[in-house]
Amino acid sequence: MTTQALPSALAAIVDDFQALSEPERLQLLLEFSEGLPELPDRLKDHPELLEQVVECQSPLFLTIETGNNDDGAVHLFFKAPAEAPTTRGFAGVLHEGLDGLTADEILAVPDDMPELLGLTRAITPLRMRGMTAMLGRIKRKVAASRSQA
Repeated sequence: MTTQALPSALAAIVDDFQALSEPERLQLLLEFSEGLPELPDRLKDHPELLEQVVECQSPLFLTIETGNNDDGAVHLFFKAPAEAPTTRGFAGVLHEGLDGLTADEILAVPDDMPELLGLTRAITPLRMRGMTAMLGRIKRKVAASRSQA
């Protein structure tokens, strides 16, 4: 599969991963873990607003907010422990690649996008399943928010 089906920001990230060797890909994933933004104060004190992705080995929580303006932008928020750099790294990839896109753009991302990062041999199948579940949960929440609008 090519990156042509991906939104431009996510396609650029996938291209960056694909240009590297496996050990370098892991290092890049760790860099994304360090760049994951903290939760805003309005969410920090309200864990009930976040949904746990139980398929992840580490405790990862996420939520989305859709813009109140006409641009329809979707914003992603993640909470992942610093001791879980792989999980945080993939959350960072999704945040950088999807945050601010429209619901249609996010829903069009192929479900197997995590495999495009070229990490299937570098990390365990269980972790890959968690990454895929994270994307699936985001897409499910985006679809649900559209049906409520």
